[in-house]
Amino acid sequence: MSIDEPSLARLMAASQRGDRAAYRALLGDCGKWLARYFARRIAPHQIDDLVQETLVSVHRKLATCDNSRPFLPWLAAIARYRWIDLLRRQRDEIELGESDAAVGAEDEVVHARLSLDRMLTLLPAGQAQAIMLVKIEGASIAEASQICGQSESLVKVNIHRGLKKLAQLIESE
Repeated sequence: MSIDEPSLARLMAASQRGDRAAYRALLGDCGKWLARYFARRIAPHQIDDLVQETLVSVHRKLATCDNSRPFLPWLAAIARYRWIDLLRRQRDEIELGESDAAVGAEDEVVHARLSLDRMLTLLPAGQAQAIMLVKIEGASIAEASQICGQSESLVKVNIHRGLKKLAQLIESE
């Protein structure tokens, strides 16, 4: 069977209905597609492992695939996340050489706090303050409203917009 959108979509729909043969065919076709996808992005010796890791993610997310939407973008999104995870692991291995000491729990908290503080500086002041008060310090919306001098509605909007922007910043890194 060819690896094209309609064929993969049919196999996915049949797989979600419990058709084991269709599921095996789907994983086989996805594996071929993923190998081509990763061949342009990573070293050849890493392709098989990353394909397998991605297929495990596909298996875990099988129920989340919406058959009314195209299949390949769904698969590509999963592949992209696995590829980014691999790049992060490689970066971490390079940054933390064999001669470096392991990071302790206290160090991780300090690094996390520094990263969070740095990320919050990238937000408008009202958004950063609302997020800090409500999401980090545990203040209620009413308390944050009084402290910030903003209406409760504005505090909620600032939190929503700030978290959305933080998610975009994290994704871009």
